[in-house]
Amino acid sequence: MTDWIAPAAAVLLALVALGLAVALLRVRSRAEQAVATVRAESAELRERLDRLERDTATPVPSEREYVITKLGEEEPVERQPAPMVEGRLFADLVVRESVVHAASLAHGVRRALAPATRNRIRFEMRQELKRARKQRKADLREAKRLWADHQRAQEGSAA
Repeated sequence: MTDWIAPAAAVLLALVALGLAVALLRVRSRAEQAVATVRAESAELRERLDRLERDTATPVPSEREYVITKLGEEEPVERQPAPMVEGRLFADLVVRESVVHAASLAHGVRRALAPATRNRIRFEMRQELKRARKQRKADLREAKRLWADHQRAQEGSAA
């Protein structure tokens, strides 16, 4: 009765090997077809790129060139000197500018230290503190829940 097991197993292995060989040949032919398609597309794209390079290499003659900067032009040799400002006028300009800066700084400080601004900042700080506390409590509850789940899982796997 056991005489037929060995030949049957050999036949079965031969059929499996034959099936694998056929599948391998199919996959290989599909891969070769895909490679051939990719090579053809690559050659076509290379030809298009060469054509585009040739087209852009020959400049199109234009009637007028538009220049945005004066980089290539030479500067005039004669430069006129900058106008001189008297000492008193210069000091007056500096003092006026300093006064304007100081006044704007004082105005900004005065607005920042106004009671309404301080109250608004205090209110927003309280709101943010409350939000942060609530978030920390929620995070702590979530961490405790995850820890308890983890402990139950370890106890279940150990048992």
